[in-house]
Amino acid sequence: MQTPAPVDYARAHSVEEALELLERYGPESRLIAGGHSLIPMMRLRIAQPELVIDINDLTELNYIRSVATGDSHYLAIGAMTRHRALLASAVIGEHYSIFHDAERVIADPLVRNRGTIGGSLCQADPAEDLSAVAATIRADLVLRSSSGSRIVPAREFTDGPYDTVLQDAEMLVEIRLPIRPGAGSAYEKVERRAGDWAVASAGAFLVLDGDLVTDVGIGLAAVGADHGCAPEAEEYLLGKDLTDETIAEAGRLAAECSSPSADQRGPVVYKKHLADELTRRALRRAAARAGWRLQEGN
Repeated sequence: MQTPAPVDYARAHSVEEALELLERYGPESRLIAGGHSLIPMMRLRIAQPELVIDINDLTELNYIRSVATGDSHYLAIGAMTRHRALLASAVIGEHYSIFHDAERVIADPLVRNRGTIGGSLCQADPAEDLSAVAATIRADLVLRSSSGSRIVPAREFTDGPYDTVLQDAEMLVEIRLPIRPGAGSAYEKVERRAGDWAVASAGAFLVLDGDLVTDVGIGLAAVGADHGCAPEAEEYLLGKDLTDETIAEAGRLAAECSSPSADQRGPVVYKKHLADELTRRALRRAAARAGWRLQEGN
């Protein structure tokens, strides 16, 4: 079956109107922006909403800005920000090169021109690049309903494949990236062909004091890692000097955090190998961007 079931359509012109429609129609309504995930699922009748709410007029959610409040300093990204804007953003590249790494390997220009960061995260696909990026850098997600807003860590946003903690009348409105001076970050991905879903991917961010790891994040996609991260590998690295040996052990631990399934993209042993190898590569690139150089004898 390649034809969607009958569905009603509404166009929201503000966040408040979108929330009102979500409240009125409940779980049988879905928001649509780029539509590159929802429409294929509707064509296969995996998703059969009674109403799709077009939110492309919500320009109030299309922004990238630096925010400083008290001791908090972060980059705020509106949920309707397109992939192409993230890739073109100098301030994103300055603080989080991992976003540019990931955006360059997301699908193709058509998808990057229409797709949004909010749509990517809310799809909660276990192979989604930006979900892995958000988990890596411990982003915070701002969710809004008619009763107010709440902040959920990116690592707690998903309840499993294609499932999030969003309530029926709630929407993602903003992504917050904590600014960490001196941090380096990177994303590594293996795909069968350009623009495809990942066979496996890994992200890393590091803050270093000389060789000492003072902050670290490791994210994984497409390999069945719980909440898209590798906490055991992070705990191992934190407080240690970064060396060939500690990078190798972190890769091994990241692979242990993964639980991939065999499919047309490869067997389990291959995907676990990729989780290990890509974590090592991402850590090395992130470290280099943080100013680290491997010392002879390390």
